[in-house]
Amino acid sequence: MRFGFKDLDVWRKALTFANKVISIAENLDSDRKHFRLVENIEAAVVSIASNIAEGAGRSHKKEFVQYLYIARGSLYEVVTFLEIFSDKKWITAENHQNLLKDAEEIVKMISGLISSLQR
Repeated sequence: MRFGFKDLDVWRKALTFANKVISIAENLDSDRKHFRLVENIEAAVVSIASNIAEGAGRSHKKEFVQYLYIARGSLYEVVTFLEIFSDKKWITAENHQNLLKDAEEIVKMISGLISSLQR
């Protein structure tokens, strides 16, 4: 069986982003482990690629667009966690900036896909 979502650049980028964020979250520079925050950021970051894939598997463009909006919302949630982690100095400034750069690229890709589907 062929999964068409795997051909989407935005899905591949979101998957790479998820793996980066999870790797960094597993190694927070904190004397406490903050398990709930780590679980929440991991769930949110996985939700980005998952919703893109799920939406791509739907029968109608409107449904796909709705899942893309959910994916974008999850991305915003991850950015919020990254801001907190940066403010707390749990992640390096370099990691923070690199992840924000990735997030900006992904949000542009999601928004572009939404626009193309709504034409």
